[in-house]
Amino acid sequence: MSTSLEVADIFRSAGPAYRAVHTRHLSLHQLKVMSAIETCRTAALGGHVEACDDCGHWRIAYNSCRNRHCPKCQGAAARTWLTEREADLLPVGYFHVVFTLPAEIGEIAFHNKATVYDLLFRA
Repeated sequence: MSTSLEVADIFRSAGPAYRAVHTRHLSLHQLKVMSAIETCRTAALGGHVEACDDCGHWRIAYNSCRNRHCPKCQGAAARTWLTEREADLLPVGYFHVVFTLPAEIGEIAFHNKATVYDLLFRA
C-alpha cells in the first residue's frame, strides 16, 4: 500500500530548516502561507463531528485553512480558474521569457515587487 506525499508533509518535515536557512528572504506573507498549509486539516485548526442521521456513523473532520495557496483547499478552484483563463487566450503562440535582474536591483525588487514589476512591464 503506497501513501501519497502532500505539500503539507514536505513543509512539516523540511519547513523549519528551510525557514532557518532563508529567514532573511522569506516575507511574512510567505511564512503565513507555509504555516497555513502545514496546519490545514489538522487538530491545530480545530474540527467538528460529521454524523450520518441514517446509520449513526460519525467521524471527526478537521477544519481547513482556506488559504488560496493551499492545494487541499483551493486545488479545484485553481483548476476551474485555469480553465476559464485558457478560454481567454488568443489562438496564437505564446512565449515565456525569463531574465535575471542585477543583484543590486534584486534586493530592491524583492521588497517592492509591485512597483518594480510594473516598471519592467512598462519597459
